[in-house]
Amino acid sequence: MNSVTRTVQVGNISIGSQHRIILIAGPCVIEDEAETISLAKDLFTICKEKGIPLIFKSSYDKANRSCLNSYRGPGIRQGLAILQQVKEKLGIPVLSDVHCRQEVDQAAKVLDVIQIPAFLCRQTDLLMSAGQTGKVINVKKGQFLAPWDVRHVVEKISSTGNQQILITERGTCFGYNQLVSDFRALPIMRNFGYPVIYDATHSVQQPGGLGVSSGGQREFVAPLVRAAVAVGCDGIFLEVHREPGRALSDGPNMVPIAELPSLLQQILKIRKAVENEDRENTSSGPKGY
Repeated sequence: MNSVTRTVQVGNISIGSQHRIILIAGPCVIEDEAETISLAKDLFTICKEKGIPLIFKSSYDKANRSCLNSYRGPGIRQGLAILQQVKEKLGIPVLSDVHCRQEVDQAAKVLDVIQIPAFLCRQTDLLMSAGQTGKVINVKKGQFLAPWDVRHVVEKISSTGNQQILITERGTCFGYNQLVSDFRALPIMRNFGYPVIYDATHSVQQPGGLGVSSGGQREFVAPLVRAAVAVGCDGIFLEVHREPGRALSDGPNMVPIAELPSLLQQILKIRKAVENEDRENTSSGPKGY
């Protein structure tokens, strides 16, 4: 079930089935310049110790907040300036969301990975504008979309000549204010030939669950991560924060950074076990019964 995917290159990070599992991580939204850079530095240190390549993620604008008065972020100009500092000071590739065609060119000047939010994953003009930049494009699979329908999303981007595509699974709508992870989606989408990322923190989100904001069940992040790595994926997406209870966006589903080293160690152990099993099956050939 673990399909071979093409390699997507983000700076010196190689992403795909033939490479190390990678981590996309950072706070949901940029809250403060100094704290964003400090958190990125700590993430870099943790990942370096574990031997896991890191792409830093944070949004300059959360344009899909539940409530009109919710904090959205510093905006594209200031937000990109902060992400540029993360790149220059720490040498970490950066990722953020774009929400409309007008943002794409400006964002592409800084971002190493342009992310298409789940709610916008079928917006043809946005996908093609992003694809035309030549940047790596990470598409969040919409909560409303079947995994096999992601093929059309990929075709829109690749029609621009851009083959640098990541697909991220982040749960599927299951009634009101609930998401569920169908792990069949990982091998299904991997069969399209592009690396697949599993977004564990948004998969435990409860959209609009608190009325004026989203709820979440971060206690289920670890078991879902373990399951995704066992099934087969090329990277894990986690939103992290020093104090999720005080976060300005998505606090209930973010992981405290203090818990990250242990979680990454679990990922590495499971990934190694899966790779060993795959090698054993390849070398021994079909088993008869």
